[in-house]
Amino acid sequence: MRRSPRLRRLESDWKAMQLLQAESSIVHITTPATPFAGPPEVYFVRFRGPGVWKPEGSDRVLLREGHEVLIRLGASYPRMIPELAWRTPVFHPNISANGVVCLGGYSTHWAPGLRLDELCVMLWDMARYANYDVNSPYNRAAAQWACSQTEFRFPIDGRVLRDRLARPAGTSADGPVMPVPPSAVVREPASAGWAWLDDDIVEAELVTEGGWKTASPDVLYIG
Repeated sequence: MRRSPRLRRLESDWKAMQLLQAESSIVHITTPATPFAGPPEVYFVRFRGPGVWKPEGSDRVLLREGHEVLIRLGASYPRMIPELAWRTPVFHPNISANGVVCLGGYSTHWAPGLRLDELCVMLWDMARYANYDVNSPYNRAAAQWACSQTEFRFPIDGRVLRDRLARPAGTSADGPVMPVPPSAVVREPASAGWAWLDDDIVEAELVTEGGWKTASPDVLYIG
């Protein structure tokens, strides 16, 4: 049976997201289980790194570790932009108070050739304030703050999303590492919904049978 262009694109995005997971210690990707064996149409993406948020009723802008974004690939994808929703508190000129994400030119002139892993790079750059537009903001208060603030140096986090590629091959901050398999992208059980592991769990160190550490001590692989 001939596969549709959309199905081929979903399969290509799924492979690209698995590769991104292997190349980054920052991103953690899960997908909900589906009754069919096809590629995912929904992704939950967590970025482990600092950004900022502003508590309701407060004048202070605070650092926040960790960001969660929902990406839903609708029936019109890739002709139309995916549904993007920021699920954790964030204070950014191009993200609305209820989590709607504006990608600048991509929001009105969506490029179907933009891969899903490239979109994740853009989202991480937004979280760390390496990518922001104060001229046509979704959040004017955040735009004004970004222009006038002196407390934080942008980008807040200097790491690129594919940070493992920036290190010498076979090394990490802790020494030699084993390659991270693409299967690190987790499909959640159908009855479990989705949830992130608590920090006290993901901080656990995992040592493989041969005594090598995984590339990231905060990634726990469960068979």
